Amino acid sequence: MTTAPHPPRDPAPIARAGRAPGAWPVAGHLPHLLRAPLRFLDSLPAHGDLVEIRLGPRPAFVLCHPEIARQVTSDGRTFDRVGPLYEGSRAALGNGLATCPHADHRRQRLLMQPAFRTEHLPGYAAAMGHEIGAALDRWRPGTTVDMVDEMFALTTTVAVRTLFGSGIDDRDIAELRDSLDTFLKGVYLRALLPAVDAVPTPSSRRYRRGLAGWRAHVARIVADRRADGAAGRDLLARLLAARDDDGGALGESELHDQVAVLILAGAETTSSALAWSLHLIAGHPDAERALHAEVDAVLDGRVAGPDDLPRLAWTGRVVREALRLYPPAWVLPRTTTRAVDLAGRRLPVGSTLVFSPYILHRHPDFHPEPELFRPEREYADGTAPGAWSRSAFVPFGAGPTKCIGDTFALTESVLALASIAARWRLRPASATPVRAVPRSVLTPRTLPMRLISR
Repeated sequence: MTTAPHPPRDPAPIARAGRAPGAWPVAGHLPHLLRAPLRFLDSLPAHGDLVEIRLGPRPAFVLCHPEIARQVTSDGRTFDRVGPLYEGSRAALGNGLATCPHADHRRQRLLMQPAFRTEHLPGYAAAMGHEIGAALDRWRPGTTVDMVDEMFALTTTVAVRTLFGSGIDDRDIAELRDSLDTFLKGVYLRALLPAVDAVPTPSSRRYRRGLAGWRAHVARIVADRRADGAAGRDLLARLLAARDDDGGALGESELHDQVAVLILAGAETTSSALAWSLHLIAGHPDAERALHAEVDAVLDGRVAGPDDLPRLAWTGRVVREALRLYPPAWVLPRTTTRAVDLAGRRLPVGSTLVFSPYILHRHPDFHPEPELFRPEREYADGTAPGAWSRSAFVPFGAGPTKCIGDTFALTESVLALASIAARWRLRPASATPVRAVPRSVLTPRTLPMRLISR
């Protein structure tokens, strides 16, 4: 692709606070967030840079400008991960690095960081390549595969293998994957409506079984690993060996919570990025031709490895543009711990804020023609569009709580997409439009694609 990117416009002033219309008398804007959340989010920037909505009887304030988002995400003490929306997430996922409040975050980050040092990435990438190759070897020309399920199976396996090593058998991985999938389908609903499980419906019973099964599997695997002496060079071995400034290790419940978060982040977010990348490439022939030309020159049909990453620049651009259009972590709440002025409005203690990468990634002042898939957009440092607008591209969050595994996820996504494109051309197997399903991450509902050998 050689199309020159449009330069971003000068950003508009940041001082407009507004209110979203269309609130229901009692439910507020919850019906919109449950029925058509993306359409609702798309409508909010027209009403201001900081837009008030109603979550039932409670107000919440959606951040619709990157600069306001930067102010919020850079100050975890004032804008903390506490309040009703996070209580629901912690009830399901525990108090791990992705959900813990400010008071716990620094210690957890220091304990986790050594496991994600750059020197460990080639070892993790080798495990990724092995599982990617095994998955592609099972594909057959002319068959139809749901890429949502297939990518989730692949990334869950990669997450478990890199976390626990090769000692986990396929049955354990399948059980973990099924439990994870079941309860992840219910996390978004329970964050918005914590009381939903008060009614014993079949859905709530499935959710509780999935959550209980997930916790039991994780606890058993961690216990087995401890019994084996915790030797190895995988993520879990490094977590077991980690020590904080005072020489303390992760406690048992802390370890379980971190393992849960790492599998979730490694499975659900990366599978979403891959599914959207495959969908977008199939619908844009010029971008697909550029992808095939690159992987043919670099890979010649083999599975990609870490040494190939510097030469897979277009593949990386495809992944990042998919992340811009469909960021997995699409809404993240915060709660004010003190009264604060934001966008010209005084917010009291306990105010709920909503940080939405989905909204920021479609701001036209920072992303011209934001609804279009254009991998050729300029990224000043490989991660952010425009040298002055890093807060406008935040697929892994921002500030101190930015995802610790962002490089891990990008590496896996690029290796997997390049390896798939080197062997296969994928085509939609259904005329039904692909719809996003907002759950814990933003993923397609289903993505049936026909496999064509290259």
